[in-house]
Amino acid sequence: MNSPTPVQLQHYIDGAWLEGDGSPIASTNPARPEETVARGRQAGAAEVDRAAAAAAAAKREWARTPAHERGAVLLRAAAELERNADAWGLELAREEGKTVAEGRGEVLRAAQIFRYYGNDGDRTAGEIFASPRRGEKILVTRKPLGVIGVVTPFNFPIAIPAWKIAPALAYGNTVVWKPASTVPLLAVRLAQALDAAGLPAGVLNLLIGPGSMGNAVVEHPALDGLTFTGSTGVGRRLAAAAAGRGIPVQAEMGGKNAAVVLADADLELAAEQVMLGAFRSTGQKCTATSRLIVAEAIADEFLATLSERVSSLSVGDPTDPSVAMGPVVNDAARKSILDGIGTALAQGAELIAGGKAYDDGVLASGYFVPPTILELPADRELDVWREELFGPVLAVRRAASTEQAFELANDSEFGLSAALFTQDVTRALDAIDDLDVGILHVNSESAGADPHVPFGGAKKSGYGPKEQGAAAKDFFTHTTTVYLRGGAAGV
Repeated sequence: MNSPTPVQLQHYIDGAWLEGDGSPIASTNPARPEETVARGRQAGAAEVDRAAAAAAAAKREWARTPAHERGAVLLRAAAELERNADAWGLELAREEGKTVAEGRGEVLRAAQIFRYYGNDGDRTAGEIFASPRRGEKILVTRKPLGVIGVVTPFNFPIAIPAWKIAPALAYGNTVVWKPASTVPLLAVRLAQALDAAGLPAGVLNLLIGPGSMGNAVVEHPALDGLTFTGSTGVGRRLAAAAAGRGIPVQAEMGGKNAAVVLADADLELAAEQVMLGAFRSTGQKCTATSRLIVAEAIADEFLATLSERVSSLSVGDPTDPSVAMGPVVNDAARKSILDGIGTALAQGAELIAGGKAYDDGVLASGYFVPPTILELPADRELDVWREELFGPVLAVRRAASTEQAFELANDSEFGLSAALFTQDVTRALDAIDDLDVGILHVNSESAGADPHVPFGGAKKSGYGPKEQGAAAKDFFTHTTTVYLRGGAAGV
């Protein structure tokens, strides 16, 4: 198979596309690692300064641009994303490893997010309160923070940036964006969509570089706020650095999400949804199902059904429309996940499905990990129950009662998402009260979110205001309380 010519990577600073002056950088196809998808040079310290200066210079004029004008740019960007969904979705599959159908869907999801925030000018812009004084009104208005640092992960290379950048721009902020260096091409595509939409120079600035560049962005004196999605360790370090400078932080971090299948559940539905939650996007989602708690009474039947479904999953080149699961993002991820499976087996886990590294053909040469189910013993704790492997691995435990099932679901320092499968509305209502998570799905997979409602976790899965919906306004703006009194009327 002839590989497409690698795309040349550039940075987008102050409305211009520029070559970097740092070290060479390239993204490769995780299904065929010998294939380069995109290449270029990293940004250096000079580009970070230039991007931050451009964002700072543009922020007053962009903040004073009417919300409907800002929204019109976002709506044109949405249309550009929709026009390119097929081509960019294929590039996403080649660069990140999710299936081409998921890649196209992610580009369209980014368009949906831009459309939602593009229409924000028609929503509430502030509030008016009564004053205890004659001739006076109290207005609560909202203003943008200013220059926002955006640091995004590899696993949703265009959707996660969209749900940060779209509200940041809609509410009048300017942006300095550092995407994951493993998936730079899709970042370039999103910046191209905004450039084509007529975004003024300096409002968005894209810097491609190593993880350490995130520190340089956070430490820049022009920064007014930081939004981050990624690992818990990196998130805590960036949040600490920003907090030390008094900069507001919004951080979405780890998850170890549980699906609870009670005895009265529709088992066919539950098996399908648990499989999708655990193995769609190769398990590389912060909201992926990585723990399963199943009622003892139906555990054998359910695990047999689930194992049969998982064993029939087609694993391979994600650009093949018949493939259901592609590779993980790189070799380091592959080795880490396989090591985690090996540790679990050594600690006493029982292998229900998958588990062994591929040893021949394309699956052995690419960064593929088989969809794996591990049943854990009841009498001791295993690392895989606690640690986020961020791959296609599902750890299973049995529960003797609903109460125990909910206790096991809460048995994590994380609290991002959970799924509950039951036909009993009382149990569903109990779960709303008892499961300490930011997102709860009843009779659907643990992954999935909509742009008009809050997204984010409880416990150590999140820090600061939540993302998406009206909640995004709580981070990307601050309030000004205005006491407005007329002249003689107030005397």
